[in-house]
Amino acid sequence: MQFLAAYIMKGRLQAMMIASTFALLSLPFPPVSIVSSASVALVTLRKGGKEGLYVLICACLAAGLLSTLLLGGYQFALLYGMVLWVPVWLIALVLREGRHLAVAIEIAVLLGIAAVIGFYLYQTDVAQFWRQVLEVMIQPMLAANPDVPAESLQQSADVFAHYMTGGIAAGSVYGLLFGLFLARWWQSVLYNPGGFRLEYLALRSQPKLAIASVLIIAVAFLASGMIAELCWNITILLFVLYTFMGAAVLHCTFASMKSGRFMVPFLYATVLIIPHVMVLVALFGLLDTWLDLRNKLKPNGA
Repeated sequence: MQFLAAYIMKGRLQAMMIASTFALLSLPFPPVSIVSSASVALVTLRKGGKEGLYVLICACLAAGLLSTLLLGGYQFALLYGMVLWVPVWLIALVLREGRHLAVAIEIAVLLGIAAVIGFYLYQTDVAQFWRQVLEVMIQPMLAANPDVPAESLQQSADVFAHYMTGGIAAGSVYGLLFGLFLARWWQSVLYNPGGFRLEYLALRSQPKLAIASVLIIAVAFLASGMIAELCWNITILLFVLYTFMGAAVLHCTFASMKSGRFMVPFLYATVLIIPHVMVLVALFGLLDTWLDLRNKLKPNGA
């Protein structure tokens, strides 16, 4: 994808075209949104916040125009572009000025936590809100598959309704950070070969944030009612943070082994195939804050 990064950096028009085009393509193919947000982030990382903002605004206008021509309306595309690009522009600006990838990740997660808290302050009964949304989604499934037990689906919806806020926020933060990572990798490939790898393998969370995370998890276990539900949803966002930290720890450890060229791909393949492994990965990321697992888990002589 180096050619795409080089094309984006040719000028404002090219960056705007890639961002807006891939944003519209992400409507039927959501993962493509990562390339779109990375386009805005790359310009911001390399040329600064003003240039990134210029591309962001122009890309929003271009997406609205394309949507009008292809879909007959511009409002949704314009709003979608703002939601997709403004957060990644802010985080890219933080990374450009602070030059610490871990801090950028932490701020992205904290923005997600703020969104969760804000939604709980805005919505009087969050679980009931998501329960109604899920019921609307379930109806077509029941109509298409009448043999599926309705009570089982209803029970699942009742459980998921309590954690939908954190789940959706976590998905958004994952997409935001993958876009930022892609942009940082592009920047590294074009201007600083190997720089992103060093940044990524050095990821480690702040001890104060780790202590706060443990306290929030403890409250989620010990409390009840709305407080416990809110803490569990925040914990889902913290899980995002420590999966990145833990992946960096394990990547660094496996890369130092003689079979590292096989173990590192095996690590990420396992995470993709067996998502439950991410819990263990996140635990490594949390513990590394205090135990420096990178050095302790390295083979002797590595």
